[in-house]
Amino acid sequence: MKNRAAYMTELNKMEIREVPVPEPKEGEVLIRVEYVGICGSDVHYFHDGRCGDFVVEGEFMLGHEAGGVVEKLGPGVTTLAVGDKVALEPGITCGQCEFCKSGKYNLCPDVQFLATPPVQGCYENYIAFPANMCFKLPEKMTTKEGALIEPFAVGLHAAHQGAVGMGDQVIILGSGCIGLMTMLACKACGATDITVVDMAQKRLDYAMKLGATRVINAKDKDVLKEVAAFTNGAGIPKVFETAGSPVTIAQTPYLVKTGGTIVLVGMSANPEITFNFGQIMAKEARIESVFRYRNLYAKAIAAVANGLDIATVATHEFAFDDIQAAFEAAINDKENVVKAVIKL
Repeated sequence: MKNRAAYMTELNKMEIREVPVPEPKEGEVLIRVEYVGICGSDVHYFHDGRCGDFVVEGEFMLGHEAGGVVEKLGPGVTTLAVGDKVALEPGITCGQCEFCKSGKYNLCPDVQFLATPPVQGCYENYIAFPANMCFKLPEKMTTKEGALIEPFAVGLHAAHQGAVGMGDQVIILGSGCIGLMTMLACKACGATDITVVDMAQKRLDYAMKLGATRVINAKDKDVLKEVAAFTNGAGIPKVFETAGSPVTIAQTPYLVKTGGTIVLVGMSANPEITFNFGQIMAKEARIESVFRYRNLYAKAIAAVANGLDIATVATHEFAFDDIQAAFEAAINDKENVVKAVIKL
């Protein structure tokens, strides 16, 4: 077996090199990685060298949205078999802190999360990973769908943070991958009136294809006026910001209905954002935030296995050898590239 890995060697530069095939330790399995998505955080690291407070130092392997096949079992593994298709939940937590013990393990201070500095990612042919964080996929699911479970889990966690329920009205700012996954999750939770906002018409077309009630192109229209028009000035009860843009984050206090909820999903490259808290105080609006997800992989896999279409969100597929071009497309062709995945 030969293992190749793609490293970010400097800003905007990727290099593929041969690395040793890892040996699975106690409780681990060796995964032959088949698909890895390009996340917005990967793009931030690649292009900006940081994502929020996380900063890249030195050569770094990106990638954390992985689907693959079990190649070898480490000692003590009984829950998986060679040949099983799996989705990897990329955060390894301590299991001992107050957050882990209360079920909020995504907040574990000692988490080792793939492709979050200094932890290396998984743009490689083989990775050894804890078996209990590898979720077996049903036979009819593909490893490409397995790689998309990670961003769908983000969207599902966002919908849960916003307490979306039957008949809810929501607005989603941003129709990139996480925006569309959040939209699908809100629909699955019962939302019936969904507005999606973006500046890329092709992304908005995807939102309509996947079931949005209406879309607003912020390049051509004033979002605040459009929302005021169809809500009679009341605003929208559930507001999701998924773009991580200072502009759209700043819009959320003006869009939310009095007594409503804002869910901040997207993480800006800039950790400090101008925000009107006067609007929040006057409306007694709640602000919820999203940091990854927790306890949702099994639910997400079950939803997809039973017909929820997340595969459509992956608009572009690139060969591993073309990973440099894939990242350049994700940066420079946002109009067309909603979600890119790398096929290893």
